[in-house]
Amino acid sequence: MVQTKTEIQLVDGTFTVSEATDLLVALLEEKINFHKLHRLSLGERYPDSDTDYDDNRIHQLMQERTRVKKLYQEIDNPSAKIKIEGILNISLED
Repeated sequence: MVQTKTEIQLVDGTFTVSEATDLLVALLEEKINFHKLHRLSLGERYPDSDTDYDDNRIHQLMQERTRVKKLYQEIDNPSAKIKIEGILNISLED
């Protein structure tokens, strides 16, 4: 029987400001690259394909990346620790 719902603990830890920034920016970069490659692939296979979803996600993710960088630049305590918990909820859809 196929499991229709699961969770994956992607991130769970306490990090320095620098580590947290690096981690979150890297995750966002991976998602940006995924959508860029998906958009490119669609365009090559189907030149008239609608890439609005990928375009919008790239824009949103780039904004989030900027927000993460700004947020952590504002923390002026070099010994500050940041707790990050990231759970992916995955479910099978019809």
